[in-house]
Amino acid sequence: MKVRKAVIPAAGLGTRFLPATKAMPKEMLPIVDTPTIQYIIQEAIDSGIEEILIITGKSKRAIEDHFDRNVELELELEKKANEELLKVVRDITDLVDIHYIRQKEAKGLGHAIYCAKTFVGNEPFAVMLGDDVVYTEDTPCLKQMIECYDEYKTSVLGVQTVKDEDVCKYGIVDGKRVSDRVYTVKGLVEKPAVDEAPSNVAILGRYIINPGIFDILAETKPGKGGEIQLTDALKELALKEDMYAYDFIGKRYDVGNKQGFLEATVETALRRSDLRDEFLSYLVGVVEKEVGALAEVAAGREE
Repeated sequence: MKVRKAVIPAAGLGTRFLPATKAMPKEMLPIVDTPTIQYIIQEAIDSGIEEILIITGKSKRAIEDHFDRNVELELELEKKANEELLKVVRDITDLVDIHYIRQKEAKGLGHAIYCAKTFVGNEPFAVMLGDDVVYTEDTPCLKQMIECYDEYKTSVLGVQTVKDEDVCKYGIVDGKRVSDRVYTVKGLVEKPAVDEAPSNVAILGRYIINPGIFDILAETKPGKGGEIQLTDALKELALKEDMYAYDFIGKRYDVGNKQGFLEATVETALRRSDLRDEFLSYLVGVVEKEVGALAEVAAGREE
């Protein structure tokens, strides 16, 4: 069955970006001039997704407004004959068929996905976490995974290898490599200690899941942090049917933390022809100044 639908959980409070996220959803924080969530939705569209469900929460209205029509803005741009910006604004509205549902209680990622049960129905579906932006030069990350799903006809987890010291930050795959980029999944461990991790193959914010996950989520008890963990449900699903992990090609940014967000912003700007030259010149100047200051400090210590 074709993967037509994607679910984007966007109900988190974004506490790591306070005070900016006190009144603004973290998913609306811009990478250069485009909200984070729009990059993710564009990836879904470029991968052939036809319908998207965004799981929202309190104070997330700005997401709905962003993808809705803004007649007043369009009229103003028409009045000023700004055809370029007018096209940008209208194109956002026409991207894809987007639905919304609110997660009324913060019960974890597993619960957020369970809220999509009616939307998904009896189809395989994609899950795209809002904290993970993936840049690819060619085939979008999700499309790579859909191609893997089309081959194996079962759930696929998007993974990449991480440093050993970072395994405690992710869900880690316990499995065996079966091809250049594909692993079987025998088990999953949520944020293990380094000496307890079965591998350094980490799940990084992209999933294609069979609908059998909903029956499991309905019975899944709260795990770490008192929340219903998607990893726990996927672990159970892997016992019932085959599951694979796909090592996708692309640069993944964890925009849920400040370092990852800054890296995404800088590198996105450097990829844009309208910004690259002037911005790169600025960055070189900043780096030269900082290196000079460090050299002066080092020289002073030697004296």
